[in-house]
Amino acid sequence: MAEIINMPRLSDTMEEGTVATWLKQVGDKIEEGDILAEIETDKATMEFESFHEGTLLHIGVQEGETTKVDELLAIIGEEGEDISDLIKGDSTTKKEEDTSESADADEDNSENESKKESEDKFEGKDAEDSSKDDTDKETELPEGVTVVTMPRLSDTMEEGTVATWLKKIGDSVEEGEILAEIETDKATMEFESFQSGTLLHIGLEEGETAKVDALLAIIGPEGTDVSAVAKNFKAEGTSNKQEDQPKSEKSEPKKEDKKEPKKETVIQSESRESSSSSSTSNSSGRVFISPLAKKMAEERGIDISQITGSAENGRIVKRDVENFKPSATSAAAVGKFVPTGEEDFDEVKHSQMRKVIAKRLAESKFTAPHYYLNVEFDMENAMAFREQYNSIPDIKISYNDIIVKACALALKKHPQVNSQWFDDKMKLNNHVHIGVAVAVPDGLVVPVVRFANEQSLPQIGAAVREYAGKAKNKKLTPQEMEGSTFTISNLGMFGIESFTSIINQPNSAILSVGAILEKPVVKNGQVVVGNTMKLTMACDHRTVDGATGSEFLLTLKGYIENPITMLV
Repeated sequence: MAEIINMPRLSDTMEEGTVATWLKQVGDKIEEGDILAEIETDKATMEFESFHEGTLLHIGVQEGETTKVDELLAIIGEEGEDISDLIKGDSTTKKEEDTSESADADEDNSENESKKESEDKFEGKDAEDSSKDDTDKETELPEGVTVVTMPRLSDTMEEGTVATWLKKIGDSVEEGEILAEIETDKATMEFESFQSGTLLHIGLEEGETAKVDALLAIIGPEGTDVSAVAKNFKAEGTSNKQEDQPKSEKSEPKKEDKKEPKKETVIQSESRESSSSSSTSNSSGRVFISPLAKKMAEERGIDISQITGSAENGRIVKRDVENFKPSATSAAAVGKFVPTGEEDFDEVKHSQMRKVIAKRLAESKFTAPHYYLNVEFDMENAMAFREQYNSIPDIKISYNDIIVKACALALKKHPQVNSQWFDDKMKLNNHVHIGVAVAVPDGLVVPVVRFANEQSLPQIGAAVREYAGKAKNKKLTPQEMEGSTFTISNLGMFGIESFTSIINQPNSAILSVGAILEKPVVKNGQVVVGNTMKLTMACDHRTVDGATGSEFLLTLKGYIENPITMLV
C-alpha cells in the first residue's frame, strides 16, 4: 500500500522547507534508512531519510521549491501502483482548506456542498474564472522546469537584493554553479544552483529587492516557453499582480517596488546599454563587476565602463579598481567641481545589513530595560602573563583572547548572566557561546566562538582571527553567526577608554571593553605607575539583577587580574 511522505519538521522553529536536492528519482527503489532528499530548513540544510521501503512513485515538491510542514512531499509504494487518488486527494484537501476559511457553511455540510457554496460566491465573473484557471496552471510546470525563488540565506533574512547576476538568460547552468550574488541583512553571499539546465527567465534585475520566496529565476530545458509560469507565479501569502500584463521575455518582479526605485533601475539599464567601449561589457551593454569592486569604484568616482576586468568573462574585481589609472580625458570627466560655499551631499541607500542592524538594535534598546555596571581592572599581571605566554614558539594570544576565556569561565559560575528572556519563561544556558563583535564596512557582525569555556587561549585566538578574516571578506555563514549566549565588544584597539553597548538579543548582557591605559595608581599606600582597563557591562534587568551582574564582574576580575587561575 502506498505511503504519503509529508514535509517533515526538522527543527523546533521550522514552518516550511525547501527541497535542495533529490537524491532519489521517480522509479528508484527505496530502502528503509535511504536518504531521500536534502531539505533546507530555517537553520540548516539537512538530510531526510526514508522510514518506508518500496518504489518512489511521485515527487510533490521539485528541487528549489518551498512548501509548508506536513504538505505532500513524495509518495512511496509498490511499483506500478495507482496513486492518482492520493494525488487528487491531496489537491482536494488544499482546496477545501482555502475555501473553508472564507465560506460560512456549517461544519457538518458535505464536501460537495462546501465546494458549491465557495463556487457560487464567486460565479458570474468570467475574469475570475479565467484567473482561477491560470492559478491551476501555475502548479503544472513544463517537464524539467524548476522555479528558483529568493532563498533565506540567514535566520533573520526577510528580503534580499540581487547584487550581481553571474549568469544571463540563455546560459547553460550546471548544478553547483554560482547563479548570482545576493545581498542579505548580514552579508553578500554567493547563491549556487541546485539544478542543471538553461537559465530561461530572470525575475529580479541587479539592484532590485524582493521578499524571501519571491520569483528569482526559472531553469529548464533550452527553448522551453516559461512566460506563463513567470506570469502566474506568486509567492505564498501574496497576490498575483501580473495577471493582466502582456507576456515578455523578462517579467517585472512580484515585489511591490516604489515607482522611484523602478525609474532608477531603468536609467541604470540604459546607461549600461550606452557604454560599449569597455571590454567588460557584453553585447547588451552589461558590465560584469563584483559588489566590492562596484562599491570601491563609486567611492573613488570611477566610471566602471572605463575599467578593464581581469577575472573570468572580463569581470571587474577589487584589484582592477585599485590598479585603475584614468586617462587625461576620463580624469577630467570624472572630477566633480563644487563651488565654494555651495551645499552638497551624497545619498547612500541602506544595505540589507544596515536596515536589519537598525531594526534589531532599536527593538533591543526599547524592549529590554538596560542598565550599566562599570569596573576598572588592574592589568599588570595580565600583561606579564601574555608576554610569558607569547614567548612560547608559534604561540600568539591577544588581550581579547584572555577576556573571552575569562568571560566564558565566569559565565559557567553565573548562569543567570548566561540566560535568555521569553514572555513565559527564562532559559538558563548550560553551554557558553561567546559572540565577538566585528566591524565590517557595511556595519557590524557577531561571529560566535562555541563552547568557549572548553577551548584553550590559542584555540580561541585562532577562531576569532578566522572569523574576523571571513567577516572582512563577507564569507561568514549564517551558522557562524547564530546561537550566542553572551557578547563582547572591544574598542580598546582604537584607544577608546570606555563606552556602552546595546544588548545583542536574545542575550541578557554585553560586555564593552576599553583600552589598557598607563596611569598613576595607588598600591600599598604609594602612588605608582600602573596599567588599568575599564569595562562596562550592559544588562537586561528582566533577567540579570544588579547584585547578580556585580557578582559576575567580581568573578571576572579574579580571572583577568590573576590569569594563571584560568589554567588551573
